[in-house]
Amino acid sequence: MRAKITYLVTAAVLLFYFVLVGSRGVMLIQSGTVLTVTFGIAVLILPVIGLWFLWKNTQFVRKANQLAAELDAEGGLPVDELKRTPGGRVDRDSADEVFAKRKAETEAAPDDWRSWFRLAVAYHDARDTPRARKAMQRAIALHDGRPVQA
Repeated sequence: MRAKITYLVTAAVLLFYFVLVGSRGVMLIQSGTVLTVTFGIAVLILPVIGLWFLWKNTQFVRKANQLAAELDAEGGLPVDELKRTPGGRVDRDSADEVFAKRKAETEAAPDDWRSWFRLAVAYHDARDTPRARKAMQRAIALHDGRPVQA
């Protein structure tokens, strides 16, 4: 729940920022000189890119949460079997051990979105966010029946 609130607050702040920047871009364009119109157009590009990025990330999170809910309903969510340090951090050797198991499961069933979902969780636990994201994107694509990028 805390993560959702943080995400919503961050998204709201970003939207406010995009509106603020966009209004400044419009003001520059309304000035009417070649220089200010050029700067105004350049300034308007930033909120457009930001909105696209926010939209794509929101869709990714929404789809990943849908997969998690579906897997939970099936009783297939990965069990947290990780050892933790006294400070609560995941023990690296434990994360590597679970990762090896999840990787083997995924290699045995490369077309199963469930194994890719669990592999994404293992990557995340091993603090490899880029690979976790790619594995989750693959799980989403397999679940949706879309072609999978190699």
